[in-house]
Amino acid sequence: MMRKAVAVRREEIVVAALGQIRVRGICGVRAADVAGALDVSTALIFYHFGTLETLVIEAFRQAAENELGKLNRELGKGGPADQRLRAVLSLYGPSNHDNWPLWIEAGAAAMRDSALRAVLQRLDLRWRDAVVALIVESVGAGLFRCPDPRGAAWRLTALLDGLAVQVVARDGTVTAGDCERWVAQAVAHELGCRPGDQEGR
Repeated sequence: MMRKAVAVRREEIVVAALGQIRVRGICGVRAADVAGALDVSTALIFYHFGTLETLVIEAFRQAAENELGKLNRELGKGGPADQRLRAVLSLYGPSNHDNWPLWIEAGAAAMRDSALRAVLQRLDLRWRDAVVALIVESVGAGLFRCPDPRGAAWRLTALLDGLAVQVVARDGTVTAGDCERWVAQAVAHELGCRPGDQEGR
């Protein structure tokens, strides 16, 4: 039987690792779990990645790149800055972010793992920088009033972070409708508009 190309095999291992992390958590996943999901030996896992820690970091790096790809596609759609801002906030939020359980898990583990923390921080800062830039652009176009775009961006994304924890880690305490309403209210407060303003543009 022909051996699979290295890149193909590594990608399979990374995908399997992410699947196992979703099921077992970072602390619970073992190389044997990843190998079992692919019906290969653990030796093959270590041949390609050296350690389980290296595999976990690579898995999260690729997941982060996928999320940044979604962000970049949304930013590239064009249109008025306020519409793009609301679209990005919606994409970031818990109702449209299938990977939130993964990021919450990673955030807890990152407190003890500097390499994982660096991966998550890069993802986190890219989202926040995009929100800052969209607020600045919206203010420049006269769509919003905001004396502190950076502070507003961090407060809005921090709100979304907290709501995501409630949606993912608590059972039924917060609904998608709650999230949408509270975020709209926060946007109105931060950016000097009424909830719903500009949405029909």
